[in-house]
Amino acid sequence: MMSYVLTVTCNSTRGIVAAISGYLADQGCNIVDSSQFDDLDTGKFFMRISFISEEGAARPQLLEGFKPIADTFGMTWEIHDGNERMKVLLMVSRFGHCLNDLLYRWKIGALPIDIVGVVSNHFDYQKVVVNHDIPFHHIKVTKDNKAKAEAQLMDLVEQTGTDLIVLARYMQVLSDPLCRSMSGKIINIHHSFLPSFKGANPYKQAYQRGVKLIGATAHYVTADLDEGPIIEQDTVRVTHAQSPDDYVSLGRDVESQVLARAIHAHIHRRVFLNGNRTIVFPPSPGSYASERMG
Repeated sequence: MMSYVLTVTCNSTRGIVAAISGYLADQGCNIVDSSQFDDLDTGKFFMRISFISEEGAARPQLLEGFKPIADTFGMTWEIHDGNERMKVLLMVSRFGHCLNDLLYRWKIGALPIDIVGVVSNHFDYQKVVVNHDIPFHHIKVTKDNKAKAEAQLMDLVEQTGTDLIVLARYMQVLSDPLCRSMSGKIINIHHSFLPSFKGANPYKQAYQRGVKLIGATAHYVTADLDEGPIIEQDTVRVTHAQSPDDYVSLGRDVESQVLARAIHAHIHRRVFLNGNRTIVFPPSPGSYASERMG
């Protein structure tokens, strides 16, 4: 039996769910999991359906048959092969905790993606990456060669068929044109002290101010630095008895977990852009076990 995921965004109106479920039933498909949301503020409707084709209907057949329904409701939609893995390009600078965490989750099967390569502006993690049999690409970035470096990156994206770029603590700011060309396809992670504690040593600044919660935010990258639509967040509590080094250690842990959960949601087509916000549907039964990561 073939497994598929249908994603739908359109203006909210009556009859959408009935039309979709009726079509899938007529095609000999069985719905395994379904999530939907009506945004009353924007009048938008969002839906994700995981289904199996018990009669072996192929994806091209399902796509062609669904077009009249999509046209009727003005849908932005897609039917994805549920067994096809996204091709992901990781980017890192000199903080390797998120990279190492993602490589481990990928290796044990907790993060079902195809890592097509790792890009870095330094050589610190070249050996680690190569030891995982993953291509390592060094792209040096300076103030003078930024445009050339980004052109190299986009060539790599095209050559590898990259579906998603993950900034696993990559410390270079991407240009506005690159952000626009990869809109909704770049995920970044950062600590949640912004905008209070900017610049170097944010954890030390937080310690000096007696912060009681350390957090992390994973979001889509936009031209507005660190202000893209948020996918996932989490916090961990700290006390006066802990040191700045404890803050850093706890911060790295929460950053790694939040980034992994955000990627997991994206690759399972559970994240929908809704203006400056996101709709993030809960995991389907078949994927929940692999998402409980720490």
